[in-house]
Amino acid sequence: MPFPALAHRPVEAAWRSIRTGTLGIVPVALAVGALTGLGAVGFRWLVTHATLLFSGSTDVAAAPQGTHPTHPGLEWLGPWFIVLAPAVGGLVYGPLLHRYAPEARGHGVPEVMLAVAHHGGRIRPRVAGVKALASAVCIGSGGSVGREGPIVQIGSALGSTIAQVLHMPLERVRVLVGAGAAAGIAATFNAPIAGVLFALELILREFSARTFGLVVLSSVTASVVARAVSGDEVLVDLPSLAITDARTYLLFALLGVLAGAAGVLFVRVLYAVEDLCEKVWRGPQWARPAVGGLLVGLVLLALPQMYGVGYPALSAGVHGEFLIGFLLLLAVAKVVAASLTLGVGGSGGVFAPSLFVGGMLGAAFGQAAQAIVPALVPSTAAFAVVGMGAVFAGTARAPLTAVIMLFELTGEYGVVLPLMLAVALAAGISHLLMRRDTVYTLKLRRRGIELDVHPADRSLQGATVAQAMEPAPPAVSSTTPLVEAARRILSSGRATLPVVDDGVLRGRLRADLAAGALESDDDADRATVELVLDDVVRVPVEADLRRALELLRSEHGESGGAVVDDDGQVVGWLTHRCVLAALTSAPHEAAAPVHPTT
Repeated sequence: MPFPALAHRPVEAAWRSIRTGTLGIVPVALAVGALTGLGAVGFRWLVTHATLLFSGSTDVAAAPQGTHPTHPGLEWLGPWFIVLAPAVGGLVYGPLLHRYAPEARGHGVPEVMLAVAHHGGRIRPRVAGVKALASAVCIGSGGSVGREGPIVQIGSALGSTIAQVLHMPLERVRVLVGAGAAAGIAATFNAPIAGVLFALELILREFSARTFGLVVLSSVTASVVARAVSGDEVLVDLPSLAITDARTYLLFALLGVLAGAAGVLFVRVLYAVEDLCEKVWRGPQWARPAVGGLLVGLVLLALPQMYGVGYPALSAGVHGEFLIGFLLLLAVAKVVAASLTLGVGGSGGVFAPSLFVGGMLGAAFGQAAQAIVPALVPSTAAFAVVGMGAVFAGTARAPLTAVIMLFELTGEYGVVLPLMLAVALAAGISHLLMRRDTVYTLKLRRRGIELDVHPADRSLQGATVAQAMEPAPPAVSSTTPLVEAARRILSSGRATLPVVDDGVLRGRLRADLAAGALESDDDADRATVELVLDDVVRVPVEADLRRALELLRSEHGESGGAVVDDDGQVVGWLTHRCVLAALTSAPHEAAAPVHPTT
């Protein structure tokens, strides 16, 4: 064998292992984690410097209560610069999103969920860069949104791009998208466990051992890289918490109920504002963020604590620097400011706003409880942290992520039990009030997209039984001699015949039951169909094929079902073969739109 052929063998084996092998994907997952970790650090750098550019400070949200900061380079504008900043930012990121990646608009996570569920995990490579720039400008210019949603979309786009470049199967593309999402959360919050749960609960929505292992590797790698570059920090520094009175848990339970309702209200307001903006705006989409940014700026003029992500104000509220009235005002203002930012076409996440609203609500609740029953409130900060997790659970309905996230953010184990109680109640209240919708899935469902519906299901729902059924086999009556009925089965070439008496469907005659009766019954010559009458699936003629397939999967549907009209008359017969023919002849929806790899 020629030497070059031998030399190529190790390369080909390594390439095949990366694409389809069990261990080959491991270094790819590590690479996704490392790149996403660096991407998260770079994104935070972009946000910081965009904030400096547009506001002249590192974080306007750190402004003390009642003050109105000014831009050191635009002192002649006074505090009014803050009204113009979001509009100027909109002039930058609006055309950028419109021209290069419209799917990067908004909070990002729904688009990742859609890519995994319906597009084979394929995301355009350019999304990562466009999302990073647009979100950094949006947040830096005052957009009251979070950086977690963008970094999830950035990490997912990186994972998808790497998988597509390596020509991996779609199953692996999806896994690496989830690995990128987990890495994004891990790197942003220094919370690798929460990153894993976020990817499994919300993005991939599966818990297989292989998927779990790869997502963990990516998440841990991203967290290590981010900590090595930016250091190890916690969002909220809590004092040691010890609950000595069991009655305190009743207060946390009540907070969970309130937080769940607040989370639902946040979601409703968010999409109501989006609908209003869609209804009112008549200009080009690229200009909408600039014009709408003026409204965001007016909110910032009144409450500069709403500028950007708002973590300084959140930390101040958690540590008791604000009174109840101002805490509640900040919570309401955050809902309005975040809704306006996204409604006018901004780019940023809803994760941080939900934490902000929960923190303010929890802090206000803790202060009120401490004033009424001081013996039951060891720390108002604990109620703020529990409120953060509970409101997030109410909006996203991801209880595991909420509990672990807040534990990792605070590093305080004493908060876990009350957090679990409040998060469970908040998720339950959210389910009662919004049923299947969350802040992420509702955005997709409003566009007519159901994540839990397989693409084939849409084809089945678009076709009726009347279009797919075949003619019904010749019927026999229950009084027909079994020997005669057996001959009719043989001549029809069918395994089942409908049994009809006086125009009414009674059931079916199965070939196997008829054969068994004729073989074992000594008096078979006198036996009738009544002896072996079996139940039959009745499929309404006006039903869609999705519903019909569910009926055929029942206990008596293995040989097909009788198609009946409103009067119960047999008008046809439906089998799995009919459904298969409908699926193969229907126009198939593409697994993913074809995009240039740019």
